[in-house]
Amino acid sequence: MTTVAPSFSLRPYLQLTRLDKPVGIGLLLWPTLWALWLAAEGIPPWSVLGIFLGGVVLTRSAGCAINDYADRDFDGHVARTQHRPLATGALRPRDALLAAGALTLLAFILVLFTNPFTVALSPVAVALAALYPFTKRFLPFPQLFLAAAFSWAIPMAYAAVLDALPPALWWLVAANMLWTFAYDTEYAMVDRPWDEAVGIQSTARLFGRFDRAAIALAFLGTGACLVQAGLSHQLDWPYYAGLTAAGAQALGQLWRIRHQDLDACFTAFRSNNLFGALVFLGIVAQAL
Repeated sequence: MTTVAPSFSLRPYLQLTRLDKPVGIGLLLWPTLWALWLAAEGIPPWSVLGIFLGGVVLTRSAGCAINDYADRDFDGHVARTQHRPLATGALRPRDALLAAGALTLLAFILVLFTNPFTVALSPVAVALAALYPFTKRFLPFPQLFLAAAFSWAIPMAYAAVLDALPPALWWLVAANMLWTFAYDTEYAMVDRPWDEAVGIQSTARLFGRFDRAAIALAFLGTGACLVQAGLSHQLDWPYYAGLTAAGAQALGQLWRIRHQDLDACFTAFRSNNLFGALVFLGIVAQAL
C-alpha cells in the first residue's frame, strides 16, 4: 500500500492573508495615496508609488496572518471567521507565523529602496501591525490601535517624498484614525454577539447602544480633520467637493446601520472604500 503525500495548496494562504477578500487593502491604500499626492503636490515619483502600492499589499497581508495566529483559539467560535484556515486546521499556527515573517521581510526590502528617514520609521509600522491583534484581549478600544497601525503609512509616505514630516500631515493622520475607528466599529458590530461570548473586546461592545452615535461623531471628526488638512495644504474647491461627496457617503452609512442589522453593518463597512476613493478624487482633482 502506498501513501500519497498531501499536495500543497495556495488557497489556504490566500484566505490567511485575505488576498481573496481585498477590501482591507483598499482601506489601507486610500490614506496612503492621499498622503503621497499631497506630499508631492501631484503625482508622486513612480518608484515611490510602486514601493508603497506593494508595501500596502504586503503589510496588510502580514497583519492578517498575525491576526489569525492571535485569534486561532477564538475564530472557530465566531460565525464570520469559523472557516479561516487556522480555525479549520487547513494551516498550522507556525504556517501563519512563517507567512507573516516572509511578507514583512519583503515589505522591509521594498522600504530599503526609499531613503534612510523612511526606513527608520518602518519598525513602528511593524510593531503596530504585530501588536494590534493582541490588544483585543485587554483593551476595550482595540480599534484605536488598529487606527494607529493603518495611519502610520501617512508619515512614511511624506518621509519618502519630502524626507521630512511637515506639521500639516498630522491632520491627515488624525482624520484617518477617526475614519478607521468609524468603519472598524461598524465591522465590530457584525461580530458583537460572538465577541461577547468569547471575551473579545471591541468599541462595538464598549459603546453598546450608543455605537451609532460614536460612529457619527467619528465621521464628523474625520471631516473636520480633513478640512483642516486642506487648509494646511492650501487646497482649493475641488478638494472640498470631494469631501462633500465623501460626507454624503458617510451619511448613507449611518442611515444603513440605524437598526444595527448585522448584514447592513457589514455592507456599510465594505462601502468605506468608496469614502476613501471620493476623498482621493478630490485630492487628484485639486492637483490637475
